[in-house]
Amino acid sequence: MTKTPPRAGLSSQEREQLNSIETQEWLDSLAYVLANAGDDRAAQLLEDLDHYAYFHGAPILFKQNTPYINTIDVSAQPEYPGNLELERKIRNAIRWNAVAMVIRANKKSDGLGGHLSTYASSAELLEVGFNHFFRGHGAGQDRDLVFYQGHASPGVYARSFLEGRFSEAQMDRFRRELSPDGEGLSSYPHPWLMPHYWEFPTVSMGLGPIQAIYQARYIKYLENRGLKPVGDAKVWAFVGDGEMDEPQSIGALRFAAYENLDNIVFVLNANLQRLDGPVRANSKVIQEFEALFRGAGWNVIKVVWDSKWDELLQKDYNGEIVKRFETLVDGESQRYAAFGGKELREGFFNTPELRALIEGWTDADLELLNRGGHDVNKIYAAYEAAVRHRGQPTVIIPRTVKGYGLGETAQARNVSHQVKKLDFHAMKNLRDLLELPLTDEQVEHLEYYRPASDSPEIKYMLERREALGGFVPERIVNYPHPTVPTGEFYEEFAAGSKGRAVSTTMAAVQIMSKLLRDKEIGKLVVPIVPDEARTFGMDALVPRIGIYSPRGQTYQPVDAGSLMAYKEAKDGQMLEEGLTEDGAMSSWIAAATSYANHGVPTIPFYVFYSMFGMQRIGDLVWAAADQRARGFLFGATAGRTTLAGEGLQHQDGNSLLQAYVVPTLKVYDPAFAYELAVIVERGIQRMYVDDIEEFYYVTIDNENEVQPPMPEDGRSHEEIRDGIMRGMYRFQASGKGDAELRAQILSSGPAMGAALEAVGKLEAYGVAADVWSVTSYKELHQEALLVQRHNMLHPTEEPKLSYVASQLSRENAPGVLISVSDYVKLGADGLNGHLDRKLWTLGTDGFGRSEAREELRDFFEVDTNHIVLATLYALLRDGQVTGDVVQKAITDLGIDPERVAPVLR
Repeated sequence: MTKTPPRAGLSSQEREQLNSIETQEWLDSLAYVLANAGDDRAAQLLEDLDHYAYFHGAPILFKQNTPYINTIDVSAQPEYPGNLELERKIRNAIRWNAVAMVIRANKKSDGLGGHLSTYASSAELLEVGFNHFFRGHGAGQDRDLVFYQGHASPGVYARSFLEGRFSEAQMDRFRRELSPDGEGLSSYPHPWLMPHYWEFPTVSMGLGPIQAIYQARYIKYLENRGLKPVGDAKVWAFVGDGEMDEPQSIGALRFAAYENLDNIVFVLNANLQRLDGPVRANSKVIQEFEALFRGAGWNVIKVVWDSKWDELLQKDYNGEIVKRFETLVDGESQRYAAFGGKELREGFFNTPELRALIEGWTDADLELLNRGGHDVNKIYAAYEAAVRHRGQPTVIIPRTVKGYGLGETAQARNVSHQVKKLDFHAMKNLRDLLELPLTDEQVEHLEYYRPASDSPEIKYMLERREALGGFVPERIVNYPHPTVPTGEFYEEFAAGSKGRAVSTTMAAVQIMSKLLRDKEIGKLVVPIVPDEARTFGMDALVPRIGIYSPRGQTYQPVDAGSLMAYKEAKDGQMLEEGLTEDGAMSSWIAAATSYANHGVPTIPFYVFYSMFGMQRIGDLVWAAADQRARGFLFGATAGRTTLAGEGLQHQDGNSLLQAYVVPTLKVYDPAFAYELAVIVERGIQRMYVDDIEEFYYVTIDNENEVQPPMPEDGRSHEEIRDGIMRGMYRFQASGKGDAELRAQILSSGPAMGAALEAVGKLEAYGVAADVWSVTSYKELHQEALLVQRHNMLHPTEEPKLSYVASQLSRENAPGVLISVSDYVKLGADGLNGHLDRKLWTLGTDGFGRSEAREELRDFFEVDTNHIVLATLYALLRDGQVTGDVVQKAITDLGIDPERVAPVLR
């Protein structure tokens, strides 16, 4: 096709004039369509033109940004439904009490902490939500979930104080959770510390946004599977602009758009400051966020300027202000917020055209030109548009001032985040600004201000909350306790694999598969994988239960017709999250807290590479504990030496230690299928029937071995089950109990094979060895610490004996003590000091290697030969054999005594 040549023969002035006429004709045409056919038709027409132009080679550039003005035009703003004056008075009282609470806390204990500036910037954002949008438990399936900015907690507490939920005494126990009555207020949102109040921990930056997205997705999951009535619940996530630097804040944005999560609203508070200073001083962070979210497929609503700016914009026929907005950078904006009207006059209105627009305005008038995030009319319009929007997630980006109203000490200053105190002069100014009826003496004493319970303000607050379904935040746990399978359900695992080689990973999948078929709780089981279902042998579950997809399956898979056909379904049960451990863990948290957030006690099993678990998602695991999560984390291909050929970054020898530090996380490293079955059985019972708030990290390995039956040696199965859960039991007694040289070998997980082999080799040296299965060093160690503490606090009583000390006493378990694990030695070393003799430990300290299992175990010195050597050396140190015996063993076993230790290689 021949392109139209340029307008040759015309002067530049003529071309400009013709271009102007042509542009006006197109604009007039578009105005006609807007007036007669509406916005949707105009948008469709522009899209058609865009396609036509692209097809014919016109270089149209994609723009991710709209002009630096409010998304919602003033003409489209709905009428504000509330009492503006009463809401202003309520807001002012909350602002005062939030500041007073923090300063009073610091007066009682200097440096105790607390933040003033975050809530100061977000008061209007939160209050519009509290008064008109956030629905409480009384709204049933329409109840909203709200993720608050953690540093804004003083403002949330101050609102609850006005509502009568907190007393003055409780307010004075801000950051004082150790008060005798236990009614202190935690520093930030912490469900563990305030289990009837906070629902989500959010102050660890970035974790709130990603968890909010997966909570919104989980609501859709529950609804599509028929586990929760379909409702209109929204997830609100209040996020800081500085917080968006965290990868977790943005990592799931595209996922939210792909899933069409129109039930989530991000409120991205753009106060333009991080903790230390500006977020993007040399540009406009709001424009950056708009491009980011629009590019990810979100609906974006900017709330940049308040209503006072509308006066100027409406008389600015030539668009001078909008042009000036485009040249504005955030560092410049901060000066206007910090220094007021005079600075704005001199810096912003810097051309004759701009100065003409403010002719006759005083500096005081100019100071009324505020940011949109402090205008409740603008905020309401944005919220209303967001909750009505369908098909996309929405982000609202309000422009606010950090430390708004806190005076020259804090407002828009770089030090704003660290300000925890205001002097008497500043507090008097704040009182005057907020128009509160407090005397100077009351200000000096930092008295709280709460109107009478029958005042219009308090009555209005309570009426609004009642209309919206009750107080928020509020955590109410009420769910039907499921009937869980016990006893016979797990008997097949107690019988062993009967000669068939099976890994504990395969056993884990069998257990899950059987639970999924259970008529009582099968529907509550939620398998979760991060794109590794085949690796873990879970692909057989896919055709049966399906992978959840809100779109269903709109295509025919390449393996259609096969027994293992890939199946996606709108009511699919498995959550296959792709290559995102953070996303999969956030999904697990949503499922693991469903009992509290939705009254549906789902039982999640998240199966992942153990090396890519704790060390990568540790912060989210801690957050899960904070919000009282329940469920199972399965660390697959566990151990340093089981994942042959993969090498340093895949071989896990440390996750048990990393999991140890999480207080409510039970940590198990089972060796056998029946142990795994017992842990799952007892875990489900404890969490979902007995209401114990804990969750489980359980290692499972990929080494196929014949699974033994539960020992039949005179002990009851119940006794062995009890030992499994408490952390250890004697798996195999030596057949040479009368031998003079005795040893007790403690083994776990993948190391069990080498331990059992060592028994035969030790017999050649005259040593009889019992083998113990240690399922949890954490359980043993923590119980021992509790016993030690009890004995220390009761010095005149007969000392108690810990479970591990009683099991491994010389009387019950004579001989030396050796432990071997596929994990670092420190896990077992914790028992030293709690036993009546030394425990010698073998473990896999050091970096992994791309080798086969046998070579790896020799390299890390946890194979059969090194167990034999460690046992003989322990006997030497115990005075029972000579050094010649140990030296002969070194030679016999082919061990090089001069080779470098694996931890140094």
